[in-house]
Amino acid sequence: MAGRSGATIAVMRRSLSPPAARLAALFACAALAGQLSGCGGSHSLGKGFDPAAAVPASAPLYLGATVRPSGALQANARAAGKTLTREPDPYLRLLAALRTPGSPPLDFKRDLAGWLGPQAGVFLSSSTADAGALFSLAQSILSGSTQAAFPFAASGVPGKAATEGAFVLDSTNARAAQAFLAAQAGRAGARSTSYHGVAYESSPGGVSFGLVGPFAVIGSEAALRAVIDANAGGASLARTPAYQSLHAAAPAEALAHVYASGSPLAARTSSSSQPLGLLSGGRPTNVSLLPSASALGLDVDTLSAPGAPAGLFVPQGEAARAVAELPSESYLALGFAGQALGADTQALLSLAALGGTPLSASAAQAPGISVKGLLAGALAPVQALSENTPQARRDFQSWMGTGAIFASGTGLIDLKAGVAITSTNPALSRAAVSKLAAKLRSSGAAVAPVSIPGTDAAVSARVSGLPLALDIADGRDAKGETKFVIALGEASVAAVLAPSGPLSGSASYGNSSAALGEGIQPSLIVQVPTLLAVLEGAGLGEDPTIAPLQPYLRELSTVSGGGRSLGSGIERFRVVLGLRGG
Repeated sequence: MAGRSGATIAVMRRSLSPPAARLAALFACAALAGQLSGCGGSHSLGKGFDPAAAVPASAPLYLGATVRPSGALQANARAAGKTLTREPDPYLRLLAALRTPGSPPLDFKRDLAGWLGPQAGVFLSSSTADAGALFSLAQSILSGSTQAAFPFAASGVPGKAATEGAFVLDSTNARAAQAFLAAQAGRAGARSTSYHGVAYESSPGGVSFGLVGPFAVIGSEAALRAVIDANAGGASLARTPAYQSLHAAAPAEALAHVYASGSPLAARTSSSSQPLGLLSGGRPTNVSLLPSASALGLDVDTLSAPGAPAGLFVPQGEAARAVAELPSESYLALGFAGQALGADTQALLSLAALGGTPLSASAAQAPGISVKGLLAGALAPVQALSENTPQARRDFQSWMGTGAIFASGTGLIDLKAGVAITSTNPALSRAAVSKLAAKLRSSGAAVAPVSIPGTDAAVSARVSGLPLALDIADGRDAKGETKFVIALGEASVAAVLAPSGPLSGSASYGNSSAALGEGIQPSLIVQVPTLLAVLEGAGLGEDPTIAPLQPYLRELSTVSGGGRSLGSGIERFRVVLGLRGG
């Protein structure tokens, strides 16, 4: 089992792009939690017991996994893992997840095989929504470290509270599970105690160990006690309306899933806990992992919530139409609804920053070119358009319809890229060219008027972080529709206003539609090999943002994304990562 679950986590690690790296870490935690746990009761493998039934309803973040899949799910997980890994058993390293303070390295056959059940989970309790400890654990293990810190132990840092949460592990053999827990507790220096009649052991380092009904629980003492309450009939996550709705809508073939309750998690400002909030806008969200022989799928299901903003992966029907109209040769396309431009831009910037230092104006001003500097520079005009001020809403957002980001070409020589936004008021969008120019000039950019055929107004701007000038223009395309374009040079503007053909007629668009299925039209398309080739051609192959993920990105062929409504207030955004070896 360790090999099978391990291969699945490698799929996630190798296939996700940089902005999704921390979401990959969440899935890694979900899978490793399952393969490294077990507990009370004696039953055949089957489906086992769902840990969510013993997780407190107040938990803001929960990760669950089927760690001993069978049938088609097992075959798909194995095939995806075989495609992406060349190690005979790369997942044994995940045993480090249950290596509590004082424990020697664990051996799967000796310590876990006799009692591990088919399902496992890990959760953060209501007292904290900081997922930093889980991210650090997953990233440490996936990097090959054998010294990963147990996430729910005392931090050892003065003034820094321990992360509250626990692993909740199904089991097939209560006696064997109890023996494992007792051994780990003894090595941690734990002492026996009890809560509401349930015996457990708690260590000076803040880690508690106990059998709670059919589950083995290892985590903080407060979280273990919360499991005891939920298992005794208290409010559990599995019985909350939001979780039930999203769980019922989730695909049956999911290998693992991450559930975020919404506002409690989104209310936190720690960058380490933001990925799901950025992707879903703080709505209740369930992300399912779907492996196959040729692809890895993620279904991001969100539940409507009053006042919750749209996230990057909340379906927007107009975004798919904007992508369909892009130049046919585009290898990167990301659509957005006009009113969502600000949220989408901020989500992109924040996601890019999760892997390291914050992405801001300072990134664009750093010496030399870098991926973060290029992104910060390219999005500077877009940020100006989407500022949350009365003037920006009047001058820019009042006329903005659908839009899309695109890139085309096979290298730097023929590179075309930019943002194309449909205008609902040609007069206002034409005036916006000079207004945006003035705003960029006030921030230090060098701006000058230019003449571009087919446009009614155009300027050229030199923005920090970009080696090429940005052209900002307003004009009509071949269908007579007014487009506001921010692009790399005149050729990029022409590609939008007079394309050789629409992206909707290309093979890549058709392949993305087929990969997504369910009648979903793509609002996200990335041809990964071409993107990597362009980055390497620009000398960015060893950029700190890209270099650590190069081996994994090379295993990808495409990234496709799009959404649809499932009804009952649930919206799905599906991302399919095509595997080159598949």
